[in-house]
Amino acid sequence: MAGLATPPSRTRILVFQPLRRRHCAECRGGPLALLVMEDGVPRCLGCADLGHLVFLPRGDTALTRRAREESALSAVVVRFNRRKGRYERQGVLVEETGLARAEVRCLADAEARRRRRVRDARRRADEDVRFAEAFAAEILRLFPGCPVERARGIASHASLRGSGRVGRSTAGRALSEGAVVSAVVASVRHLDTPYDELLMSGVARYEARRRIAGGVEAVLAEWRRGEGGEAGG
Repeated sequence: MAGLATPPSRTRILVFQPLRRRHCAECRGGPLALLVMEDGVPRCLGCADLGHLVFLPRGDTALTRRAREESALSAVVVRFNRRKGRYERQGVLVEETGLARAEVRCLADAEARRRRRVRDARRRADEDVRFAEAFAAEILRLFPGCPVERARGIASHASLRGSGRVGRSTAGRALSEGAVVSAVVASVRHLDTPYDELLMSGVARYEARRRIAGGVEAVLAEWRRGEGGEAGG
């Protein structure tokens, strides 16, 4: 199984969701949905003395934290993501009685936690609006000819939370010139050139970019000179 020799943590008990069919080296049971690596070989939860634990999927942070607090024994369940080349947490194994106590605690303050989530969501939304405004202002500083509404649209698209786009990168959050220019170039490429049509017709991405490079530079040069408009474009 990929990467089992280099687990993501050495301070917690780790349980793996295998990517391939694996059998327990001790009892020969399997194929295993979950396994523990001991002495370099896979063992089932029963042979690893973890068979009495129950699986709690990721998603509820408060319940997970409290279930681990209420359990004398717990383990972190991970799975290797081949595309990203790293382990990703899938949930935890906890004692059933500990999970039950955690659920009671969560029910007791569910309304308070709901209100806190609402406040946090409102705060993040306000932060996102301020950041998008700052990003748009930086676009207009670098490209004074870019239509204002277009700059706002580029900023909103590039800085969308959770999108993984350039505005959410470290450079983007710092409003670095390179990140801002990259966001503008991407917008021009898709909206002001036949780039998308070339891709849909089967042209390779790098060839399509080569063909439309002149058109992109023409728009950027116009916007840098301040030859744009106040309305969208």
